[in-house]
Amino acid sequence: MERQILHVDVNNAFLSWTAIDKLNNGETLDIRTIPAIIGGDESMRHGVVLAKSMKAKEFGIKTGEPILMARKKCTNLQVFKGNYSSYKKHSDDLYQILLEYTDKIERFSIDECFMDLTNYLLPNDSLLNKAYEIKKRIKSELGFTVNVGVANNKLLAKMASDFSKPDKVHTLYKNEIPTKMWTLPISELFMVGRKSVPKLEQIGIKTIGDMAKQNEEFLIKRFGKHGKIMWEYANGIDESEVAYKYEQPKCIGNSITLPEDVFNLQKLNEILLALSEQVAFRLRKHNLKANVLTVQIRTKDFINYSHQKKLNSPTNLTKEIYDVSKELLKNLHQNRGIRLIGIQSSKLVSEDEMQLSIFDKKVDEKQEKIEKVIDDLKNKFGYEKITRAGEMKVNYMLNIRDEKEK
Repeated sequence: MERQILHVDVNNAFLSWTAIDKLNNGETLDIRTIPAIIGGDESMRHGVVLAKSMKAKEFGIKTGEPILMARKKCTNLQVFKGNYSSYKKHSDDLYQILLEYTDKIERFSIDECFMDLTNYLLPNDSLLNKAYEIKKRIKSELGFTVNVGVANNKLLAKMASDFSKPDKVHTLYKNEIPTKMWTLPISELFMVGRKSVPKLEQIGIKTIGDMAKQNEEFLIKRFGKHGKIMWEYANGIDESEVAYKYEQPKCIGNSITLPEDVFNLQKLNEILLALSEQVAFRLRKHNLKANVLTVQIRTKDFINYSHQKKLNSPTNLTKEIYDVSKELLKNLHQNRGIRLIGIQSSKLVSEDEMQLSIFDKKVDEKQEKIEKVIDDLKNKFGYEKITRAGEMKVNYMLNIRDEKEK
């Protein structure tokens, strides 16, 4: 199975997060709309540009250059100090949203993450569909934009997220490498530093395609191990894993954007079963149970509605999650055309914390044994291969498009 990898990169992170803080504190000017930068202490005469607005970029201002030079390019440039503690909070908020989609997240830096969604997608769902959904949620719920790279390995996902910005989704699959990557200047290749570029250009390597077509052994002799890495990266080769660290999620959920408006409640319940099964599977994987369930819908008019219910006792069983979710969906439905549907479990507790009655434990143990057998099969053969919900042929979930953002 090919891996399903996303790279999420916050657009102008420090400046965007500073802008949000100022707006939340009552200021009316969004500094993202003016020539503005986040920079170091100018009084020390060695402050540099840490982040810039799109307006500042139009003046030729670059990240890393001295503020003094940036001011010469734009006389009305506004300079703001950074706030690391605030940036960490925004980064953590981003991470918590991403944790709803997969447990395998590598925080590559404070403003970018790799996500491995292999075995975390619903049957007939797509990685591209999830990329658009995540991008929209971050913008709607957190107030800043991201680029999302979609690929089958980390390198290509990272390269894709660096294509045109802001607020865009880009794919970079192996068959797209010649048209989307090889035409780029060699300086755009990941892991090629500024000092390497002149050396490469001297031997005729000016584009990533030039590098890809070079003899691998020649590059190794010329540049050592780094030559091999550059050649592999130019050809889209990267076997590295998403290096994630376990952190207990605050909530676990899943949602799906539908390709068309769905009015039929029975069809929506079929989709809901697939979502319930995936949420329950992840809860059990973390040895957690949910006290609260929330069902969210988005109508054909792009209006969001949600209902939640506190459970009588915490659960991670598919049937119980599905039954409650069906009840919530029935109340929400009201013959609306639905474009997105999702489930979120929250107020999570570990099973070690549970204090079940003897009767409840007997009832739970029977169902838990069944669920454990199914989980073991999924872990062995792949999530999408063993799924009761998959047998219902939920084909309403795909909306694959290579969107060209305006």
